[in-house]
Amino acid sequence: MNDLSHAHPTPPADAIVDISSDPARLDIGFIHHALATQTYWAKDIPRVTLMRAIAHSLCFGAYATQVEGGAARQVGFARVITDRATFAYLADVFVDPSMRGLGIGKRLCENVLAHPALQGLRRFLLATTDAAGLYARYGFEPLDPVNKMMQIHRPDIYTGQQDAP
Repeated sequence: MNDLSHAHPTPPADAIVDISSDPARLDIGFIHHALATQTYWAKDIPRVTLMRAIAHSLCFGAYATQVEGGAARQVGFARVITDRATFAYLADVFVDPSMRGLGIGKRLCENVLAHPALQGLRRFLLATTDAAGLYARYGFEPLDPVNKMMQIHRPDIYTGQQDAP
C-alpha cells in the first residue's frame, strides 16, 4: 500500500466498511485487476495463479456498504500464507485507490493480527517497500541486518503467461 501525501478522501457519510475472512465474499475480479495492474509485486499475475494462491491462503476482504440498502463492494484485500501453528507471511495487501487514506489498511492489519488462526505464531513476516511505517505500528520490525534470509526471486515470472482457457 502506498502512503499518500495528498488530502484524504472523504467516504460517503453513510458508508460502512466491513472486514471479513469469508472466502465466499471475495471478488476475484476486483482482486485480480488490482494486483495485476496496480501493484509492483504481482504485476501481470495470471488469474488462475491468483485463484490457486487464494485457495491455499487465509484471505481478508474489506467491503464498503451504503447504509441505505446499497450492495457491498470490495475495496481492500490482504492474504496470509500460513501453517496456522508457527509461521505466517502477510502478502498482497491492497486498498482501492479511491478508498486510501481512510484507515482501511490499518483495519485490515488489525483484523489479520487478531484472527484466531494466527495467534501464537513464532514468526510473522512481510515485505514492503512503501508501508514500513504502517506495519511498524503493529509490531513488525526490520529483519536483523546480518543477512540470514535467503530467497529465490523471479520478478518476471508472470510476463508472457496467460490464463488457461
